Amino acid sequence: MTVVKYHPFYQDRMPQTFSNLLDNFFNEAVTSRKAQGFTPQVDLWETKEAYEVELALPGVNKEDIHVEFQEGILTVSGERKQREAAPEQKFYRVESNYGKFTRSFQLPEQVDASAIDAQFENGVLHVSVPKVEEKVVKHQITVK
Repeated sequence: MTVVKYHPFYQDRMPQTFSNLLDNFFNEAVTSRKAQGFTPQVDLWETKEAYEVELALPGVNKEDIHVEFQEGILTVSGERKQREAAPEQKFYRVESNYGKFTRSFQLPEQVDASAIDAQFENGVLHVSVPKVEEKVVKHQITVK
């Protein structure tokens, strides 16, 4: 049998029971996760007709999503709200991130801003930005 004597400095820092140890561990884990914020994952690709953008927005309500296009920049913003815990609930681990988010994407000039389409289904926002024919920058004119 080994007898261990704790230093008085650590006496008040040591949990009194294993249950207290777990409570402290999980409470610190839950508290630290709340401050991280939410950044949705994005997939971007180009087709012959359009530029396509998909954002993974699980747990976000359609009403909390805003899509804007201004001066060649597509901006998607919104908020993933944390659900309210009932008084009888005690979370031991929260790995989901919550908070406001903004993602912006610089697009080429050859887009039809009036025809941008945004669809939200099953937690995925799909934005399609149609292309237009390239602008004529230089055109040689024949003298007659």
